[in-house]
Amino acid sequence: MAGSGKIRNDVKPGLEVDIVLKQDQRTGKTTRGIVKDLLTNSAQHPHGIKVRLQDGQVGRVQNIVSGGSQ
Repeated sequence: MAGSGKIRNDVKPGLEVDIVLKQDQRTGKTTRGIVKDLLTNSAQHPHGIKVRLQDGQVGRVQNIVSGGSQ
C-alpha cells in the first residue's frame, strides 16, 4: 500500500513513512519513521499530511513506505 501521503485517510498510526522535516523543506531530504500521531485535521493537504513520528520528529508525509501491522 504505497501512497503519496497527501490524503489523510491513507495515513494511519503504525505506518512506515518518509517525511520532510521543517528544516529540510528546501532540500527535500526525507526522514523515515513510524507514524505516532496525525497533526493535520483537513481531509487532504497539497504538501502532505503533517505527522509526529514515534521518535518525536514532526514533518509532512512524502511517501507511504509500508502498511505496518495492518
